[in-house]
Amino acid sequence: MSFFNSRGIFLQLMQPGPSEPNTLVSMQLARKELGWDAEAGVQTEMLVDPIFVTATSRDGGHTFSIGRLEHDVDRDGEIGEQDRAKLVALAKAYASITNP
Repeated sequence: MSFFNSRGIFLQLMQPGPSEPNTLVSMQLARKELGWDAEAGVQTEMLVDPIFVTATSRDGGHTFSIGRLEHDVDRDGEIGEQDRAKLVALAKAYASITNP
């Protein structure tokens, strides 16, 4: 996360292999909070309110599905298809990056 933004998304791509036939994109969404360690006299950073989601593709990353979704990621007050569509789009975009 940058100095300018307190929100971040961490992504990990797992391509199909012998033990996992699907393409998986693991996503962690979190906020960064700054604090102060008085004992050490230094500023601290902590990730808070993390959300973990895994998107699964059975066709090499062309389409993705997300299992049970329990978080309102776009904060519109509803946990629904819009949240799922945004996460699927993120997974598809990340899986299409060939040289991260």
